Amino acid sequence: MILAQITDTHIVAPGTLFRCPVQGTAPDAERIWRELDTAQYLARAVIALNALVPRPDVAVVTGDLVDHGEPAEYDRLRQLLAPLRMPVFVIPGNHDAREPLRAAFGGDGYLPAAGYLQYAIEDYPLRLVTLDTLIPGKHDGMLCAERLRWLDAALAAQPARPTAILMHHPPFATGITYMDNYGLDNAAGLAEVVGRHPQVERILCGHLHRAIDRRFAGTVAGTAPSTAHQVRLNLVPDARLSFIFEPPGYQLHLWQAETGLVTHTASFGDWSGV
Repeated sequence: MILAQITDTHIVAPGTLFRCPVQGTAPDAERIWRELDTAQYLARAVIALNALVPRPDVAVVTGDLVDHGEPAEYDRLRQLLAPLRMPVFVIPGNHDAREPLRAAFGGDGYLPAAGYLQYAIEDYPLRLVTLDTLIPGKHDGMLCAERLRWLDAALAAQPARPTAILMHHPPFATGITYMDNYGLDNAAGLAEVVGRHPQVERILCGHLHRAIDRRFAGTVAGTAPSTAHQVRLNLVPDARLSFIFEPPGYQLHLWQAETGLVTHTASFGDWSGV
């Protein structure tokens, strides 16, 4: 089984562009603002995934689907994802809004009709269990007692099934201070739950706009690159947020019963390569 992960697509309404801060190469360089067409980048990602041989069995989008949580943005997102030649599942990030997201994708049958946007997908050799870390109006994430109880019950229901947990906010600090300041509250509670369920093969996240991995609660947690702009890799404490236009990317998670889950990070688009 091949699971394709894209994340942090940040789609905006038709006729508008996404605006993000960038910084020059000198340490004291001033930030400037750059606009980019995130929809164009997502369209390229869809083309890249459809062209893969073998083609992924399923695709997931791990949050920050749109930029302002507006219905027009979700309508555009649906249109951009529609050409994917595989089933696709979405989860919310801090830029999303539950009810417009539910209205746009609820007809696909996997989202709950009310409450948190958490669900399990049972149709594949690797079970997919998703978490909703959204706090409306905030950039950081949360897993409250109710959400963790749901996760515990979902994992306990299938203890023999290899499982990937999907969530937006990673449950670990990365050293990129600005993003760590808007990380996941109650990562310790998540670790306690995951530690009771050894069938969890991986925790797949977004939010960081980079590929980053760390051991966590007896498994591995990691983030995938954005389909558009990446967070600048800056490990200077308290550095300000800025983005960089490294090649956009995605991850492929290859599940084989004999070897477990193997993750590949790939880039797409027009760049020189080898």
